[in-house]
Amino acid sequence: MERRLPRADLCAVAGARRALRDFLRHRVASPVLETAELLTSELVTNALVHTEHDAVLAVTLTARKLRVEVRDFAAHRPSLRGPADDGTHGRGLILVQALADAWGVSAHAVGKSVWYELAADAA
Repeated sequence: MERRLPRADLCAVAGARRALRDFLRHRVASPVLETAELLTSELVTNALVHTEHDAVLAVTLTARKLRVEVRDFAAHRPSLRGPADDGTHGRGLILVQALADAWGVSAHAVGKSVWYELAADAA
């Protein structure tokens, strides 16, 4: 599954979650789906808030693994940091690190992909 996300359109976060849920429904166990929705929301939000470009959500499911990538077209790499003083942001990658089986950042000629993987327990 692949979906383009318009820059600065935070409504795209809910749309990405819905598309992911529709794609994974009946394919993975409920706890995997719930974790995937949360982590995808975090990655999509980061891409749309912290860059001035469109982003692309790509989801791959195999018998053993779910991989979700959010590609943006900005050069700067994300960094883990603590929550902001106002308590409203700064936790996204900490959640990804805590809940994903694996995660990382892959550089491209233009931009990068931030990705995570979860074990794909069958539904």
